[in-house]
Amino acid sequence: MKTLLLVDDEPIMLDLLSLYLSPLGYTCIKCNSGMDAINFIESNEIDLILLDVMMPEMDGLETCREIRKNWNTPIIMLTARSEKADIVKGLEYGADDYIAKPFDEEELVARINAVLRRLKTDSKKIIFKGLKLDKNSFQVTFNGQEIVLTPKEFSLLTLFLSNQNLVFSREHLITTIWGYDVSTEDRTIDSHIRNLRDKLRKTGFPADTYLQTVWGVGYKWTDQD
Repeated sequence: MKTLLLVDDEPIMLDLLSLYLSPLGYTCIKCNSGMDAINFIESNEIDLILLDVMMPEMDGLETCREIRKNWNTPIIMLTARSEKADIVKGLEYGADDYIAKPFDEEELVARINAVLRRLKTDSKKIIFKGLKLDKNSFQVTFNGQEIVLTPKEFSLLTLFLSNQNLVFSREHLITTIWGYDVSTEDRTIDSHIRNLRDKLRKTGFPADTYLQTVWGVGYKWTDQD
């Protein structure tokens, strides 16, 4: 069952969306402001966000931009506007799709399903608190600044980001990254981890907070500050 976060300052719209989507098997969570939505996803897993553009204080575009700094959760923008400029801006801020109100309910569901299908095949990009890793281009950036990694460092970072909070022993890292038939010492792992941390730190990313040493065991990437 997929969980949708519905974000709109109009309670009637939230109720209508939930009333239509819940019987289709979606779990619907309602938030009436952008800040409430951001606070919610900080500690909860969400499959997709339906985000209204026209909201007071923090509008949907700003909310979308803030979400994209830390999460790659799919976002469909909902708005009463249909001007091309607004659509372009929403997509530039990181929205995955855009639909104007009033919308056809079947079209909305079709767009939700299409975005979720794309997510299954577009698992090549990982975003973590401003750190972005693209498996297709073998590129890593932090807040737009490129981080040049060796192939082994890139593989280590990919493994950690894809398995957050899981502790990897040095032996596991050796066999996973270097292979079973390669003779590699534990200190080689330590050296690569040290270099990876250094490169992340130089861009301002707090590597020591997230790439942690588990003494006597190995290393892990934590998602906790």
